Amino acid sequence: MKKFLSVLLSATLVLGLTACGSKPAAEKPAEGDTAKKELTLGFIVGSREHVFYNLIEEGIMTASKDLGFKAIVLDGELDSNVTSDHISNLVAQGVDAIALSCNDPGGTTPAMEAADKEGIPVFTFDCTSDVTDVVKCFVGTDNVEGGRLGGQETVRLAEAGKTVGIINFDEPQSCIDRRTGWEEVVKASDKKLNIIDIGNYEGDAAKAEQLMSDALSANKNDIAVVFAVGDPAATGALAAIKAAGADTKIIGFDGNPEAKAAILDAENGKYWVSEISQNPIEIGKQISKNMVDYLNNGSVTEAKIMIAPYIITAENAAK
Repeated sequence: MKKFLSVLLSATLVLGLTACGSKPAAEKPAEGDTAKKELTLGFIVGSREHVFYNLIEEGIMTASKDLGFKAIVLDGELDSNVTSDHISNLVAQGVDAIALSCNDPGGTTPAMEAADKEGIPVFTFDCTSDVTDVVKCFVGTDNVEGGRLGGQETVRLAEAGKTVGIINFDEPQSCIDRRTGWEEVVKASDKKLNIIDIGNYEGDAAKAEQLMSDALSANKNDIAVVFAVGDPAATGALAAIKAAGADTKIIGFDGNPEAKAAILDAENGKYWVSEISQNPIEIGKQISKNMVDYLNNGSVTEAKIMIAPYIITAENAAK
C-alpha cells in the first residue's frame, strides 16, 4: 500500500510541475514569427479638414489591417505646437514609432529629435524636415516635379503675354517645392507671361477666395490662369472667379475627389480645367510599410520615396 501511495504522489508532482511550468515547445511562437508583439504606430496627419490627409489616413488604416499593427492617428491641425504636443504624448504612450506630416519643420523638429533621443524612430510623409538627420524615411510626392507639371499646364492654357498667378502656401516645404517647379517652367516659357503672386492662403479656402477676389479686382479680371498649390486654394479661387464673372482658368494640386468632380461639372469645369494629382492612399500605405520594415529589420529600403504626380483633365478625371 505504501508503495502504491508513493507512486501516486510522484505522478501528482510531475503533473503539477507540467501545469505550472513553461508551455510545451509546440505552443511557443516559431522563431521569426510575426506574432511576437503587436506594433503600435503613431501618425500625425496635417489636418483632417483637408481631404488629402483623410485619404492618407485611409491608406494608413488599410495598411494596419494588412500588416497587423495598431494605428493611432492624430490631427496636427497644421499647427506646429499641436503637432509637437502630439509627438510628446505618443512618446509617453510608448508607441514603437512615429510618422508625421512635418508641415512646419522649424516648429516640430525639436519634438522629433526629442522622440529620437527616447528611442522612438521618427518618419515623415507629405512634408519633411531638412534641418535634422533623425528622420528614418520620408514618403511623399515629388512636389518640384508636380510644380513643373502645373507650370506646363499654365503655359499651355495662357496666351502669350497674359497675366498668370499663383496662390501659394509659404510654410510647408511641399508647397514651397511646388512653387519652385511652377516658377521654373513659367519663367522659362517663350510666351513671356506676366507672373503675379496672389498670396499665401495658409491652408484656408476662405482666405484663398479673398486673395483671389482681391487679385481679380486689382487686375480688372484679366488673369488668364491661376495655379493653386492645394485643392482648398483652388476651391476658394473658383468661388471668387465665378462671383467676379471672370474667365480665369484654374489648375489645382492634390487630386482630391472634389477636384475631379469640379473638372467634370458642366459649369465648374469651365474654370477648373486641370489638376496635378498626388496618390495620398499610396503615401499612407508606403509610410506604414517602411515603419514596420524598420522595426522588424532595423533598416528601410530607401530613405526617401518619391511618388510621381500626374496631370488630370476632363479627358481622364472620370477614370
